[in-house]
Amino acid sequence: MGLSTPAEGVARATQGGSAGRVVRVSGPLVEVEGLEHVAMLDVLAIGHAGLAAEVVSVRPGLVTAQVYEYTGGLGVGDPAASQGRPLSAQLGPSLLGGVFDGLLRPLTGRPVWLTPGSLEENTGKTWGFVAGSSPGQVAGPGTVLGTVPTPSGVEHRVLVPPGVSGNLEWIADDVEVTDTDTIAIVGGREVAVSELWPVRTARPMRARRELSAPLLTGQRVLDLLFPIAKGATAAVPGGFGTGKTVLLQQIVKWSEADVIVFVGCGERGNELADALADLADLEDPRTGLTLLERTVVIANTSNMPVMAREASIYTGMTVAEFYRDMGYDAVLLADSTSRWAEALREFSSRSGALPAEEGYPAGLASALAAFYERSGQVETLGGKEGSVTAIGAVSPPGGDMTEPVTAHTERFVRCLWSLDRDLAYARHYPAITWHRSFSRDAEAVGAWHASAGRPGWAADRARAIAVLAEADRLAPMVELVGLAALPGRERTVLLAGRLLREAVLQQSALSANDATCAPQKQAALLEMVLAVYDRCLSLIDQGVAPSVVEESDLSGVTRVRDEAGPDDVASVEQRRDEVLTALERLGELS
Repeated sequence: MGLSTPAEGVARATQGGSAGRVVRVSGPLVEVEGLEHVAMLDVLAIGHAGLAAEVVSVRPGLVTAQVYEYTGGLGVGDPAASQGRPLSAQLGPSLLGGVFDGLLRPLTGRPVWLTPGSLEENTGKTWGFVAGSSPGQVAGPGTVLGTVPTPSGVEHRVLVPPGVSGNLEWIADDVEVTDTDTIAIVGGREVAVSELWPVRTARPMRARRELSAPLLTGQRVLDLLFPIAKGATAAVPGGFGTGKTVLLQQIVKWSEADVIVFVGCGERGNELADALADLADLEDPRTGLTLLERTVVIANTSNMPVMAREASIYTGMTVAEFYRDMGYDAVLLADSTSRWAEALREFSSRSGALPAEEGYPAGLASALAAFYERSGQVETLGGKEGSVTAIGAVSPPGGDMTEPVTAHTERFVRCLWSLDRDLAYARHYPAITWHRSFSRDAEAVGAWHASAGRPGWAADRARAIAVLAEADRLAPMVELVGLAALPGRERTVLLAGRLLREAVLQQSALSANDATCAPQKQAALLEMVLAVYDRCLSLIDQGVAPSVVEESDLSGVTRVRDEAGPDDVASVEQRRDEVLTALERLGELS
């Protein structure tokens, strides 16, 4: 938001002294001459339709802009004018539960991208403002002026914007207001329910905090092996068909976040439509409402203008920071950053910029670093604790993990959840491979689990990773010499690796019991498999034949994840005791 309507853009373009004219059009690139007092990143209104554009180059007498709309019909000589401000988003209570385009214009009700330039500064919705401060008190940036109850169940807090401070001279008292109505006067400046913020500028904070508590996603392979802390960053690289979008949708549905910002950046529209249908149907366990009510969806799919795709990443981050400043834990999911980088590449090639690796602009690494840097666990200007966790999918062409977007992203994120084509084709979902994935937050998350009464979590995690690595090392040897040629303990390692994969790491998004998993059940499943592994090793040491151990009925171990509820620890422990007792009898019989 924050752009004029087509009629306003044309009116400004025809004002004396501010008028410019289009001299070149090349796809989303437009060159304008005759504009004065224009700054980098200013928003322009181009043509009679007032197409939204952003200044990317300023030379004497010539301005280059990238247009966020379809430029068909735009011609040389069409008017242009500067709006005198950078691309800004209108942030207010209308966001939650809404679907927007890359410039944060509402898509519900009609396809805005088919009517270029149209934008309503006021959504027309009315809100019941409840005052939370009194006239006469001193108010600074981040001070809560009041609240706006919304259908989402997430309390919308109206804050004093950054850069505004002074005495609270007046405040509305429990009235019905629209997005742009003034609800307070602070230090002589009017404060509305909504505020405009430039999307390419990070919102300020008081201080950064050390990452500590995990963002629980409900996905065992993530929470157990490659955990992410609230305020951290993660990348999900994977080739076509490996399950990136489904994994992100699972995080949207089940992660312990207050607010979800989902950016569909250049992906297929049918996938996003399916995700929206699921969010509208699924019940939020926190509020009893639908999950869509606490989600902000920014849809800039592959059939929408390409440069709005480039802006959608920054728009989504700005929305996430807005809720962070209210004291919430926000999660931004971008699917995918590769399509965003392709938009950068397309525009840089049209503008004649010198290409770097594979045609991407030379500033790609800096742009990725600046994007992920805006995440974090922070103390807000109002003294609250809030966080933004950024998770971006990466779609390397042909599954090439050495291509520039993937390689640069790995340098800047704290967690890498790498998807493997072989696991996906073997129907192992989520298809996250333990070979290339990593987590730099594991130590902090281990300390959190220890404080929550699970002191063995870190040791069990390390042991599980070691068993998986050893099982993978032995697998090629089995193909060469056969399983019977291996010693008993090595054969038991292979058995434990299979149990870990099938009983712990695999997870069904279609199962009511297995779609999500509480941390207590996750720890119980891992402890069960490791206990069975130890008992099998002891049987081998007692002289029991490896084939006897391998042929024992361990199906109960792999079934319990789907038979027990998401937080049913008792059933897992009961199944563990049953299997261990059966193995003990096996040793006695032998």
